Amino acid sequence: MRRLPLLVLALLLVACQSAPPRPAMPALALSPASLGAELSLAQRLRAGPLNPRDGQASPSLDVQLEIDAAQLRLAGLALGQRILTLSWDGKALHSQRSPLLPASVDEARIVRDVQLAYWPLPALRAALPAGWTLGEENGARVLRQDGEEALRIESQASPAWLGHSELTNRREGYHLSIDSAPLQ
Repeated sequence: MRRLPLLVLALLLVACQSAPPRPAMPALALSPASLGAELSLAQRLRAGPLNPRDGQASPSLDVQLEIDAAQLRLAGLALGQRILTLSWDGKALHSQRSPLLPASVDEARIVRDVQLAYWPLPALRAALPAGWTLGEENGARVLRQDGEEALRIESQASPAWLGHSELTNRREGYHLSIDSAPLQ
């Protein structure tokens, strides 16, 4: 019985020394107007886990993305059926989901990734919490927390929304391939 308090104290000391869990990624809430451009794009997305042991890549998804000063609108189509519609006005996110859409698809993450890929760096940097930085390295956007790379976006065109981009999210464990073209 005398050793029980020592064991509890030792466990508390070990728990206090453990690093707190790192937040996945910073939430962004940038207004559509802060993009500074209007876009109307047809996109083909392919997503998959970073580690092949974590599952298979998803089938490609066709997306129509429109952004103007008032709203970001996105419609996702799979096999000709609309499976996701979302809109973001800078304050509220509204979406309609098909039951066919996997539960792992997070609409807020989609908006965040679009913003990280396309918004101007100064607007993004101003929205990042302490400890987070966003820079350009060899033509890629790199988001870091306390120096550790969390996300990388490599684009083959300038501006990025006019061609092929690869988004690698190390923190949340997925890879996204994006092919974009102006919507006719």
